[in-house]
Amino acid sequence: MRVSCLQENFQRALGRVGRAVATRTSLPVLSNVLLSTDDGRLRVAATNLEISVTTWIEADIQDEGRITIDARLLGEFVNTLPAGGVELTVDISRMSLTVQSGRDEATINGIDAEDFPVIPSITDEGFGVEIEARNLRDLISLVEFAAASDDSRPVLAGVLTRFEGERVTLASADGFRMAVNEGALSTSVEERTDLIVPARAYRELARIIGDFDETIRLAVTPNRSQVMARVGDTEWVSRLIDGTFPDVRQIVPKEFATRIDLSREVLLNAVRRASYFARENNDVIRLVISPGEDDLTPGNVEVTANAAERGNSHSFVDASVSGGEVQIAFNSRYLADVLSVLKHGQVTLGLNGTTQAGIIRPSGVDSYTHVIMPMVIGGQ
Repeated sequence: MRVSCLQENFQRALGRVGRAVATRTSLPVLSNVLLSTDDGRLRVAATNLEISVTTWIEADIQDEGRITIDARLLGEFVNTLPAGGVELTVDISRMSLTVQSGRDEATINGIDAEDFPVIPSITDEGFGVEIEARNLRDLISLVEFAAASDDSRPVLAGVLTRFEGERVTLASADGFRMAVNEGALSTSVEERTDLIVPARAYRELARIIGDFDETIRLAVTPNRSQVMARVGDTEWVSRLIDGTFPDVRQIVPKEFATRIDLSREVLLNAVRRASYFARENNDVIRLVISPGEDDLTPGNVEVTANAAERGNSHSFVDASVSGGEVQIAFNSRYLADVLSVLKHGQVTLGLNGTTQAGIIRPSGVDSYTHVIMPMVIGGQ
């Protein structure tokens, strides 16, 4: 293989596929990127067997070929090269790649591309839908962080993705909180289809989408083991998780004894202040919600935290409160997580007492709901 391309394009391609490279693996080829010529362009691909990312860049192809090269070493070397032309030459007899830019060059030993796993590509076969890229990115960003961070219960490390009619619903849960987000599809589906996509894979897809603002296609392989998306010149593939996701409709409360509308930013800052003290007490913060004395007087939310050896924190947030006074304790990190990803100025809290789950959503928006279980502490 002999290929010429621009350093900046090659660097960007290596960065785009880099997070799909396996960091701990017994298969050395999974620590490599695949470089191959493909219909007049250079194909760059990586996989860790859960996620695969493939991207194509413009190149001048003198000789066809392919090889896999250590991703970290290649990326580090290319990142230091000056902008301009880069020539890539493969020596099959030595199974090596020479990277040359001006008078700078390196020869890196590789592994035969035959050992690299086959990565599926999007076809018209099987299930597929179209959705606006930014819409999907925003749907993912408000949900993926609530998935479980370990694989002890694989289903909870994934994000339920439900296609139904002209709507898509994403939901994640870790046993202590749950996020549900609903949006529109660009095409409709004939029958309801549920997929469970690893949250880690969705984070990578959201990163790839970035500011891409066109329609993208999501497709499922015919054997329903993987889901794929094409974003411009990049394709993302993820394995699917087998199992049954909890019934999200049963978990979300329908009515609330107390409803609070208040500033998202002011509440987030109060929660952060309290969290500095709460981190020594299992991240417990307490909210005391008090309605106004009359219709003309605003209510308030007192946010407190105590650390036996460090002290305590008290903050007050003005709020519109409908219903009676209520005290409830939450994990400060869970509250901060959801308040940080919401972009609306006002949020609504719905509560049904001290021991029942509370909800948070942007005020006036019913398509997103975040459910948080309360923490039971002494004195409740």
